Amino acid sequence: FPFPYRPYPIQERFMAALYAALQAGQVGIFESPTGTGKSLSLICGALSWLRDFEEKKKQEEAQLLALEDKEEKQPLASDEPGRPDSKGSSGEPDWITAFVQKKEEQDMVNKLKEEQIRRKKREERLEKIRHNVQLKYAAKRKRSEEDETKRLLQLSKEALSEGAGAEVLEQLDHNEEELILAEYESDEEKKAASGLEEDDDDDLEEEHVTKIYYCSRTHSQLSQFVHEVQKSPFGKDTRLVSLGSRQNLCVNEEVRRLGALQLINDRCTEMQKNKHEKKSGEETEGKKRRVSRATCPFYSYEQMQFLRDEVLVEVKDIEQLVALGRETKACPYYGSRYAIPAAQLVVLPYQMLLHEATRSAAGIKLKDQVVIIDEAHNLIDTITCIHSAEVSGSQLCCAHSQLQQYMERYRKRLKAKNLMYIKQILYLLERFVAMLGGNVNQNPSCQAVSQTGTVLKSINDFLFQSQIDNINLFKVVQRYCERSLISRKLFGFVERYGNPATAVRMNKENQRVAGLQNFLLTLQQGSEKEGDPPVEPENEQLRAASPLMQIEGFLSALTNANEDGRVILNRQGTVGQSSLKFLLLNPAVHFAKVVKECRAVIIAGGTMQPVADFREQLLSCAGVDPARVVEFSCGHVIPPENILPIILCSGPSNQQLEFTYQTRDLPQMMDETGRILCNLCNVVPGGVVCFFPSYDYEKQVHAHWEKTGLLTRLAAKKKIFQEPKKANQVEQVLAEYAKCIKRCSQSAGQMTGALLLSVVGGKMSEGINFSDDLGRCVIMVGMPYPNIKSPELQEKMTWLDKTMPRAAGPAPSRVLIENLCMKAVNQSIGRAIRHQKDFASILLLDHRYARPAIFNKLPQWIRERTQVKPAFGAAFAELRKVSTFSYAWL
Repeated sequence: FPFPYRPYPIQERFMAALYAALQAGQVGIFESPTGTGKSLSLICGALSWLRDFEEKKKQEEAQLLALEDKEEKQPLASDEPGRPDSKGSSGEPDWITAFVQKKEEQDMVNKLKEEQIRRKKREERLEKIRHNVQLKYAAKRKRSEEDETKRLLQLSKEALSEGAGAEVLEQLDHNEEELILAEYESDEEKKAASGLEEDDDDDLEEEHVTKIYYCSRTHSQLSQFVHEVQKSPFGKDTRLVSLGSRQNLCVNEEVRRLGALQLINDRCTEMQKNKHEKKSGEETEGKKRRVSRATCPFYSYEQMQFLRDEVLVEVKDIEQLVALGRETKACPYYGSRYAIPAAQLVVLPYQMLLHEATRSAAGIKLKDQVVIIDEAHNLIDTITCIHSAEVSGSQLCCAHSQLQQYMERYRKRLKAKNLMYIKQILYLLERFVAMLGGNVNQNPSCQAVSQTGTVLKSINDFLFQSQIDNINLFKVVQRYCERSLISRKLFGFVERYGNPATAVRMNKENQRVAGLQNFLLTLQQGSEKEGDPPVEPENEQLRAASPLMQIEGFLSALTNANEDGRVILNRQGTVGQSSLKFLLLNPAVHFAKVVKECRAVIIAGGTMQPVADFREQLLSCAGVDPARVVEFSCGHVIPPENILPIILCSGPSNQQLEFTYQTRDLPQMMDETGRILCNLCNVVPGGVVCFFPSYDYEKQVHAHWEKTGLLTRLAAKKKIFQEPKKANQVEQVLAEYAKCIKRCSQSAGQMTGALLLSVVGGKMSEGINFSDDLGRCVIMVGMPYPNIKSPELQEKMTWLDKTMPRAAGPAPSRVLIENLCMKAVNQSIGRAIRHQKDFASILLLDHRYARPAIFNKLPQWIRERTQVKPAFGAAFAELRKVSTFSYAWL
């Protein structure tokens, strides 16, 4: 395999296993610990397979075409005179069978020839762009000319406004704007500037070449992967495109300022619609002058073609793509999508791939393609979250009021079918609020709920009890809401009339709209009276202006099969604070479409243990043949002596360590934990990271230590930091933590570093690297089992026990609880070892970790080096020895 440096043996094994899985069309679960070069192994293994696959396909095509040329020179045997008709096995004469077969072969050959011509044209065009600087210069010069023209027209308008009357200015302004936009947006006239042939736009319709879709969790992880591709041997030859949301890719500052994703999406769609309306309006414009609406200057056909080609010529990440979009005055969001058919590697967030509607809107076709899902340890939870939906009582009441006002205002202009569907939606909203114990005609913040609590219902029971089981939700959601764009029209209506701060002239036509303003104002005042916590401005705007969009997602979720989900009625305090939530129980039903269409699927991660969840809940339920599933797990590149995992069963005072929900609050358990930390901080240099099961428990232990004086003893050796709850404070805490450790290592004083109190499943248990001195010891306090009293978790457990086949071992629900716990543990303890020369100790404080069922769910590279220590003395001696040795070794 081509590699930028000499690969580790485990990387070679990883790439060989990956290549074999792609070749055989398997579903692979691949585990490679962080720090072992997993990304490069994925890149080089997968792109090596793709290169060989393309080469083999070309050879087969060449052989088929050569055979066709040879056969064209020889007449068919059935054409010979005097040969009697004979019958084939199908009952048809042989000459008919031969004719049909010949035609099929000819169609295939013609298709291959067209593909070859298209491929050759694309390669020539990209090569031309790659080596011809004049083309780029010509396109750039044309953009500069357009900018200059726009600037001059603006100056002319300003000059006119100073010298002429307001009426003349308004007329000229309108005419000039029409002229500029027509020139700036014209699709027909923008063919020649890039120096490409006129028929090059055929590439927009080209077939999708065999490609690899690489998905990861965040945009930063995707950017990191793209940088690895750039550094790899495939960096210069691979056609790669990065996809993202409008929020990440939009370059129109007016739209970006909206902040909230849904508002950005809607404004973008509206601007496109305005553009198409403008074109049709110019053709049919009569005496009545149409109103000019904003269109996006970056949605330019020619410039997006140019951007598409630039993306395919050279590997670019999201930031480089956005910078290119600003420079070329082209939309990166749509320009990148034009590049998908010809791309060999498509990099995208896995939410975009796992949601069918989003996948379809993005132009992603999975048929016979390869999908690699990286950082997939939370894949099941991600699919569940993507396809679950929640709406609050405030949103339901607000949407009802908005839609009621909209219907009353435009009743005379609405057709009968429109009116019928709007009334159906109003009825649905009314019944949903009634299920929460409220009335849509009253302020939800002032309506107290009589029976509080959480109730779970099957989809059918919920529909029946809501009295909406006679309404076809498929028709309402898929036919009407999606095609009529009612939520976007309603958003425009509210944006125009619904803002309480905006004065609206009161006349007969819009007196009814005042009701909407007053309702929104009472919502705002009611929220303040109730003492709700403040929300972000864009979230407030989204909640007030666009609740129907959220409700559409809930309605769509109700079209799932009855056995695959549950509806949760959460009645709390007031109707406004209450909510309806759809919980997806069977994520496999949505993942099945991905696995069925793809040639091969690779589920990869640094820590995939325990893998039973993937096999049983995801793949088996999705109908994947067990023979098609392959597992691969490799060790770490660090020497065995660089890691010391210890399961500690008791503390310094021989107190048994068992942090169950009943015992962990005992003062003696918190005291014992403090003593262990005090002893460790005396011998472990640099940074110590201690993980607690929850924020509440971490806060409780911290307060207890402060009260008993243990905190002061700890602070003498290590400066203490606490993980913040707010995400925007994490970077600051980490920076101060790192700065403190660096300062202590340089000063060689009494204080030897820092202690970071973190939370399992918090901001620092995933995606944060505690490499080198930042994490010389990682401590796990207890076992972070999920809250078993959660109604959602209880429903999931019940569903698993009913659905999953019962083996000889523990019940599927018990296995789920253990797996959730150990996945969280494995993610947290894997934070310390980040490269080949790193070293750290890992301390698991609970004797239950030594149980075989739990112990076997640790990652293999940690499990095979783990020591079980019944007493603290022996564990402390090992920790002292490894800390002294490791620093001497460095």
